[in-house]
Amino acid sequence: MMSPDFLRELRRGEEPAVDALLRAAFDGAEEAELVKALRRSGDMAGEQVMAADGDIVAYLALSRMVAPKGWLCLAPVAVHPDWQGRRIGRRMVGLISEWARLSGTTVVVLGQVPFYERAGFSVARAAQLTSPYPIDHTLLAGPGTDAPKATLTYPRAFG
Repeated sequence: MMSPDFLRELRRGEEPAVDALLRAAFDGAEEAELVKALRRSGDMAGEQVMAADGDIVAYLALSRMVAPKGWLCLAPVAVHPDWQGRRIGRRMVGLISEWARLSGTTVVVLGQVPFYERAGFSVARAAQLTSPYPIDHTLLAGPGTDAPKATLTYPRAFG
């Protein structure tokens, strides 16, 4: 059974492979278009991939929040349908959660609470945030154990 390589930065020229992965993983173009818009606007802070046998099989993006300054947003996270169910997504998100803690960077994510909590994010820490999205599906990772009071403003691409 083949397993993917380590999480690494996206390399120039791999954008079409990420586009195809996002369209397959989300059964449509919405997430692929979000990534393109984040790149165009300059709000993309980093893109990470996992490859297996030269193919991109998993992807995640970190973009800069408008507010609070210095915070990042994790979205999207995708694993190719042929590779789902192998805990690749949880492994990737867990690495980002640990990086956030060690680097002192707060990362916010909107998604399935049980999945992100198993990977180190906390819904309790996000409880006092104000967000345009459902707060009960908003989670934080990063330094400390507090529940900060802040208003989240996402990059315009999230519309």
